[in-house]
Amino acid sequence: MSSYTTQMDAARKGILTWQMETVAKKEKIPADQLMKLVSEGKAVICANRNHICLQPEGIGSMLRTKVNVNLGVSRDCRDYDVEMEKVMSAVKLGAEAIMDLSSHGNTQPFRKKLTRECPVMIGTVPVYDSVIHYQRDLADLTAKDFVEVVRLHARDGVDFITLHCGITRKTIEQIRKHKRKMNIVSRGGSLVFAWMSMTGEENPFYEYFDEILDICEEYDVTLSLGDACRPGCLADATDVCQIEELVRLGELTKRAWDHNVQVMVEGPGHVPLDQIAVNMEIQKSICMGAPFYVLGPLVTDIAPGYDHITGAIGGAVAAMNGAAFLCYVTPAEHLALPGVEDVRQGIIASKIAAHAADIAKGIAGARKIDDQMAQARRNLDWEGQFACALDPDTARKIRDDRKPADDHGDTCSMCGKFCAVRSMNRVLAGEYIDIL
Repeated sequence: MSSYTTQMDAARKGILTWQMETVAKKEKIPADQLMKLVSEGKAVICANRNHICLQPEGIGSMLRTKVNVNLGVSRDCRDYDVEMEKVMSAVKLGAEAIMDLSSHGNTQPFRKKLTRECPVMIGTVPVYDSVIHYQRDLADLTAKDFVEVVRLHARDGVDFITLHCGITRKTIEQIRKHKRKMNIVSRGGSLVFAWMSMTGEENPFYEYFDEILDICEEYDVTLSLGDACRPGCLADATDVCQIEELVRLGELTKRAWDHNVQVMVEGPGHVPLDQIAVNMEIQKSICMGAPFYVLGPLVTDIAPGYDHITGAIGGAVAAMNGAAFLCYVTPAEHLALPGVEDVRQGIIASKIAAHAADIAKGIAGARKIDDQMAQARRNLDWEGQFACALDPDTARKIRDDRKPADDHGDTCSMCGKFCAVRSMNRVLAGEYIDIL
């Protein structure tokens, strides 16, 4: 029998788990420093004891910014093989987490396949699965039904679960009173809101929070407190509904920590660029430094087809100001289920944002690869540049498709012999500069 229940419990008891040791090496920080962060709830290691093949990562503002990828089948896109192709592509491109948001068919085999074969963190939103699992309409489900699906996901090896615990009966009146432009845009939040409205009962994830904590402690599942009232457009950013829910999430964070359950807090959403930093500061204050997990944020509402870019802009600013975990956004956001290419573009955009933020935060070793890239560029070392690239396949393809006509490996087709790097290298070496 283990002498601890969760990573947080172990850290508080001064026990260095193999997961902590692994993460400390990856982050290039002393193990005792990481242990302190985990014990205080300022970093989490999402590591369900039933996810045997997991290669653990740490999530916290003092650590490297991590990227999550949302995947899963729906009624209109049901091919699990395609979803698995997306998963493997995401892992190859450096995603640290996969969230299975499947909402159609027999979801359990795919979920168990992920926790059996996928080495990165696996997350889910159990409320999505409740209607599918029981094959009953939303209003016919009981509070206990929702709790049992949480238990099922925990037993299947899921490392973190998103639960929208922060909306209550009071939220129903707030939404009706404050007349948001976009109401609730969180899929899980809207389902909980609808269930409460139809049944007249309290949010089951709030009412039975202590029972859920028992489940999380048993399997060491990290609780990701979902933001049902995240803004779905710039007009709703940082409004009463968003902040009031965040206050309740702060209260629930403290209750979870008292149970030795690790917590992340989810955040916006659509936020104007000038409000992102203050959103991060408010969250850090209200939720006592618990890792912040943000969707984007998207900094404009008018870029369908390019929201991986709007999300990367917001994500870089958010992470620089304290967000620890970026949920990727793809070009298909607001439009369709993402395809394989959408997933690739979304991951690369988020990885760029995360890396840029890590450099700004001064994360140990973050800029080393950039300095290596600079040296390779100075040397006109194309293979060295590809080795440093976030997406070497794309970089290599562009180079190979558009080489200069008189390619000797020392220029590209943009500048040819007018290349500044080539000219400077030669003139500093005392060589003749041939242009024509």
